Amino acid sequence: MNKVRIGIVGLGRLGVKHAENIALRTSGAELAAVCALEPERVRRAQEEWGVTNGYGRFDNMLSNDSLDAIFIASSSGEHCRHIQQALDAGFHVFSEKPLGVSLEECMQAEAAVAHHPEKVFMLGFMRRYDASYARARKLIEDGYIGRPILFRGYSVDPESAIEGAIRFAPTSGGQFIDMAVHDIDLARWMLGAEATTVFAAGGCYAHPEFGKYGDGDNLAAFLRFDNGAMAFLLAGRTAAHGYSVETEIIGTKATLRIASVPQKDMVELLDDRGAVRECSQNFLERFGAAYLAETQEFVDCIREGRSPKVTVHDGVMATKVAFAATESFRRDELVRLT
Repeated sequence: MNKVRIGIVGLGRLGVKHAENIALRTSGAELAAVCALEPERVRRAQEEWGVTNGYGRFDNMLSNDSLDAIFIASSSGEHCRHIQQALDAGFHVFSEKPLGVSLEECMQAEAAVAHHPEKVFMLGFMRRYDASYARARKLIEDGYIGRPILFRGYSVDPESAIEGAIRFAPTSGGQFIDMAVHDIDLARWMLGAEATTVFAAGGCYAHPEFGKYGDGDNLAAFLRFDNGAMAFLLAGRTAAHGYSVETEIIGTKATLRIASVPQKDMVELLDDRGAVRECSQNFLERFGAAYLAETQEFVDCIREGRSPKVTVHDGVMATKVAFAATESFRRDELVRLT
């Protein structure tokens, strides 16, 4: 087919990055429409990338039958509704994570995807498209580390971004939904299993503002899986050094570590602080290549008539675990998923 004509809803920090990737860097794609509640963001995007169609209402964009696909980067609470509306309107759909902010919503989205098997649906678990994580998964599949028995994932935001995190807290669903859902997905993917029990703990150690939303600034969870494997997750908001995503998979024969030092690049600075390796400061910097790779995969799936490996079921299961971890944290007790 010719270029896949894509309309994107949501032009926040991540939405703008997705729009830029579609417009400038994705082979076989055309950014044909943009939609956001803020007129100035729509105008700026149209001018920046020469987009003809700009909308303030999602329903109006869906009436544009010249589009082939919808890219959803709206607020988390809108994802499931937008997914169902776009599929029902006849479009292929890519949605950013999380799939939804309630399990009921996620199940409705899964039903909508099942109702439209002819359409490509893809969920934005971009870490699967990071070269280091993809290589780690291949090594596990090849048996290099033996039987994987423990997944350890740290996802920590910098203290410098705390004001934005506090503003987002009322609608984020909590840290396990907003942040740790990526690590939950990676644990399922790397361990090849589903979680059966979870116990979570944490608190508001530096920022009591999160407490009014049943959340904390640093939360941890321990998970048991149906194949006997384990996982430990940490989601934090107070890192002094920058944005840090660190992963370890321990097997019976070897151990894999990804980004154990979250350095920005291979440069070392030798100055009055000593030997310094700078760290990434945000998720766009760390996973820029992965965001582009997942967008390219979505477009390629449409053009080649195939399904992506990341499915709506992955979103449902990861969200189910994240909700259970949130429940465990709030109730201070073990939660069983099965």
